Amino acid sequence: MNLQQLRYVRETVRRNLNLTEAAAALHTSQPGVSRQIKELEDELGVEIFQRKGKRFVALTEPGEAIVAAIERVVEELDILKQLGREFSSRDSGRLTVAATHTQARYALPRVIQAFRKKFPKVQLSLEQGRPTELAQMVQQGRADLAIATEALDHFPDLLALPAYQWRHCVIVPKGHPLAALERVGLEDIARHPVVTYSREFTGRSHIDQAFAARGLPFEVVLTAIDSDVIKTYVELELGVGIIAEVAFDPERDRALTAIPADHLFGMNTTRVAIRRRGFLRAFHYEFIELFAPALTRNLIERALAGGGASYEL
Repeated sequence: MNLQQLRYVRETVRRNLNLTEAAAALHTSQPGVSRQIKELEDELGVEIFQRKGKRFVALTEPGEAIVAAIERVVEELDILKQLGREFSSRDSGRLTVAATHTQARYALPRVIQAFRKKFPKVQLSLEQGRPTELAQMVQQGRADLAIATEALDHFPDLLALPAYQWRHCVIVPKGHPLAALERVGLEDIARHPVVTYSREFTGRSHIDQAFAARGLPFEVVLTAIDSDVIKTYVELELGVGIIAEVAFDPERDRALTAIPADHLFGMNTTRVAIRRRGFLRAFHYEFIELFAPALTRNLIERALAGGGASYEL
């Protein structure tokens, strides 16, 4: 039994039992992956995968337990490597941040700029995707932390800490009738077609819940994951936009008017998620604190240890 065999099994499971994709991710050949897995099965005396011809179709019952053990073993070995790097080169290494478009575009630029000045030797990678994809990236060790508003607190093996709260606003072209109202209500918005976020992104659930609670149907004519896309189509008068307040820039968005909507859709909480069993280097903690000053290293370590660390945003 060797570490290579364990990594081959883990990657095959992560690639939905697709040996071709697993081999590509591992920079080796498909027959090589298959052979190493078979040798491990022979040594253990059980089959890890159910097969149909040469294809893997499912995990066996012992395979489920073996894969869970492999995840723990490889994770602990990865932590050992990170410990070595932490003490041999404290100010250099790699940091991978997984974030939604809104966070990457509007919340992170100043943080990344400050981090780069402080840690010029750290190779920083910024990955984007849907909140559930971001959570899975952290689970699988492909990202060190995830930043999003939705979904991160739904994964038990992740610690999702609140970073900051924000509101939505309504955007309309200059001169739009809604801009003339003293206080915009849901009924006013529902009279117009709406352009807003896809269901998994940027507090969309709060928007849907607000209209549903009032029994108000509203017509969503376009959804996007990108605030800039939403603003573009509002400028073209496709509909009334609902976006994160932070995504509106009065200087850049001069063709639009932003209307406060905190009384309509409530507060949203953006979270930072890390693995509960993972290892954070000193500069990981520094990045998180630059993003959310309340999330100090001491607070995070107490939360990871189950100390009930909490605070008010």
